[in-house]
Amino acid sequence: MTTTPHRIPIHPDTRSRLVRLVYGYMAAQMVHTAVRLGIPDLLGAGPRDSAELAARTGAHQPSLHRLLRALASFGVLTEPEPGRFGLGDMAVPLTEHAEHRFTALTQLFCSTEFWRSWSDLEHSIRTGGAAFEHVYGVPFFQYLTDAPELLATFNAAMAENAHFEAPRFVSGYDFGRYDSIMDIGGGDGTLLHAILDAHPSMRGVILETPAVAEQARAATALAGLSDRCEVVAGDFFEGVPAGGQALLIKSVIHNWDDERCVAILRNCRAAIRPDGVLLVLEPVLPARMESATCVETVMSDLNMLALTSGGFERTEADFRRILGAAGFTLSAISETIPATDFRVIEARAS
Repeated sequence: MTTTPHRIPIHPDTRSRLVRLVYGYMAAQMVHTAVRLGIPDLLGAGPRDSAELAARTGAHQPSLHRLLRALASFGVLTEPEPGRFGLGDMAVPLTEHAEHRFTALTQLFCSTEFWRSWSDLEHSIRTGGAAFEHVYGVPFFQYLTDAPELLATFNAAMAENAHFEAPRFVSGYDFGRYDSIMDIGGGDGTLLHAILDAHPSMRGVILETPAVAEQARAATALAGLSDRCEVVAGDFFEGVPAGGQALLIKSVIHNWDDERCVAILRNCRAAIRPDGVLLVLEPVLPARMESATCVETVMSDLNMLALTSGGFERTEADFRRILGAAGFTLSAISETIPATDFRVIEARAS
C-alpha cells in the first residue's frame, strides 16, 4: 500500500512573489532595452503612442508596443489611454535630465559581460571562482582595460552612483572635523568635491590610475577646486602618498580578497599621519540575515563573487580582521548613511 506524501500548502501570494523573482531577469532586460532605444528620453515631454515611438527608434511597432505594455504593468511606464505611454516614477531616473540618473548603471548591469557572468553563477557557487573569469578567460579588471566601451560604461555608472551618494555622505557624516582628506581610488572626484564644497577651509587629494586621474583633473577644474584639490596618478597596490589627515577609501575594499585588501590597507598605514584616521566607506553586512535586510548589499556580494577574483561584502568582524592585519584598530562605525547601505568605518593606526 502506498501513501500519498504530505504536500505543504502554498499561499497564492507566495507563488506570485516567487514568480516575480524568477522572472526578474526578464524585467531587467525590458528596462535595458527601453534605455538602449532611448524610450525614457522620448517620453520626457509627455506621452506618445507606440507607432510614433517605433518610428522614432526604428523599432518593430507591434513588438515595441508589447514591450511598452509590459513596462507599464511594472509601473515603469504609464498607459494613460490605450496605445499611448508615458513615464512612470521609476522611468524618470532613466532620462537625460534626471537629478540622479540610473542609465549607465542599467547598461552596466545588463551588459553582455555581466549577463553572461551571472548566467554562470553556478560555477562560482560550486568552485568559489569568478564566473566572469571562467567565461572570458581573464580577470574582470584586466578585461576592462582592453574593452573601452565597457570601461566607459563602468566609469559612467560609478559616477552616477557617486552623484547620488555624495550629498548623502556629506549630510550623514561629519567630515568637517578633518583639515584635509585624501580620496584613494576617488574616481572623477565627485565625492571629494562635494566634501570640499561643504567645508571651504579643507584641502583634498585624489589618488587614481593615470587614465582616471586625467578625468579627475578635468572635473576638479570644472568644479573650480583646482587650488584646493590635487590629483595624483598612482596605484594603491604600489603605494599611497603621504598627506591628508583623513584617508578615505570608498567602494574599493569589496572588490578584493583579504590578501589584496590588506596590501592596500598597509600602504594606507604607511602613509597616514600620526593624528590621521582611515575612513572606509562600505556596506557592513549583519552577522545574521533577516528577510528584506540589506538587499542591495547581498546582491552586490554575489556580484563580487560572479565578477571578481575574491571580492565580497564584509561584516564588522571581517573589517576588524583585515584592518588589524594591516596595523589599524577599528575605532567607530557610523550609522547607515540615509538612502544607502553604506556606513563609515573609522580606523586609527595601532
